[in-house]
Amino acid sequence: MTATYPLRTIGARELDAWARMVTTTYGQDWHEGALRNAASSIEPERTIAAYDGEEIVGGASIYGRIMTVPGAATPVAGITLVAVLPTHRRRGILTAMMRKQLTDLYESDGEPIAALNAAEAAIYGRFGYGIASHVAEIRADKRFMALRPGIDFGDGTIRLLDRQKARPLLEQVYDTARRGAVGWVDRTEKFWQARLADGERVRDGGTALRFAVHLEPGGEAGGYAFYRSKPGSVHVIEVAATTGQSYAALWRFLIDLDAHAGLTYDGAMDEPLKHLLTDPRAARATVIDNLWVRLVDVGRALAARRYSTPLDLVLEVQDTFCPWNAGRHHLRADGESVTCERTRARADLRLTAAELGAAYLGGTTLSSLAAAGRVEGLRGGAVTAASLAFRGEREPFHPSGWAFPAF
Repeated sequence: MTATYPLRTIGARELDAWARMVTTTYGQDWHEGALRNAASSIEPERTIAAYDGEEIVGGASIYGRIMTVPGAATPVAGITLVAVLPTHRRRGILTAMMRKQLTDLYESDGEPIAALNAAEAAIYGRFGYGIASHVAEIRADKRFMALRPGIDFGDGTIRLLDRQKARPLLEQVYDTARRGAVGWVDRTEKFWQARLADGERVRDGGTALRFAVHLEPGGEAGGYAFYRSKPGSVHVIEVAATTGQSYAALWRFLIDLDAHAGLTYDGAMDEPLKHLLTDPRAARATVIDNLWVRLVDVGRALAARRYSTPLDLVLEVQDTFCPWNAGRHHLRADGESVTCERTRARADLRLTAAELGAAYLGGTTLSSLAAAGRVEGLRGGAVTAASLAFRGEREPFHPSGWAFPAF
């Protein structure tokens, strides 16, 4: 904590004041039912506030989730609702809150990694977060999205279902698909409620959600898409599929929707959609940062994932913000056997915790970071070997943010 603005977890009677501080910071209006929504969504025992006397002037919260990482799944602290009132910025409050969150996680043997979606890309690098995944903001004209001949669409059918009938099928498909999709996280009831929020204020001029479910001949769900229609365009919010045939069939359905020439969708960097098209330029993408990852405990975090090639490497980690991580770590990986232990052996690679966070999900490569001068190889071939081992089968992608449309 700081001497001027002490930090502590909020009490039940402070929820209203804390939530109003968040809405003020984010420039939002206070809506009917906002306090009820906030109370049901956040975890008060993991929500801290900064105080100026009796006034709450800042805060940050954590959602505990399970994230798919290369070859495994691990608990992750989802950092969200980070806010400091405009009247109290540049006073060290944000830094103090970030330090308290990470210190508390480490000292309690909590989640070994933290992750967040950054409202501003320049903020979190100084706290040891690295860009671990990107999102492709796809903007397309459906009139030019011709599908390649010979695509296998399978024998299933697409059905438009109402929310009540679609919901259990969405959950089944998502839970199967996420286990092989790095960056995806589990969804309990409250997270499904948030993802499928459909009030007037979240529609942004669009229709209510439409649910398209792909059913196999036997009746089981193989995939889904939910979307909104807006004047002249279709906004595809999420697509999940357990087979390539289901994925292709869903996109054929979305492309064939009448009365809308435009299509928008935020997908993975290696989204297969472009490979279904005769003209991949018909779906142009703008790439921006998606998920930022911070290794809370380097040893536990590196041992929690798997590696694409055998690895025997000593990492010299520099970490001024979380000094318990600083030093040399011996990482050994061979298939399912992974260990990461402290060592005094000579280092093969030197880097900061932010670079490890960036490479953790297998997207950002250590080689590209080395080319930018952010990773230093201390032994010939060490950067190449580590970069290959950290890489995943597919590009990581986080399909939804941590925060709730609670206010």
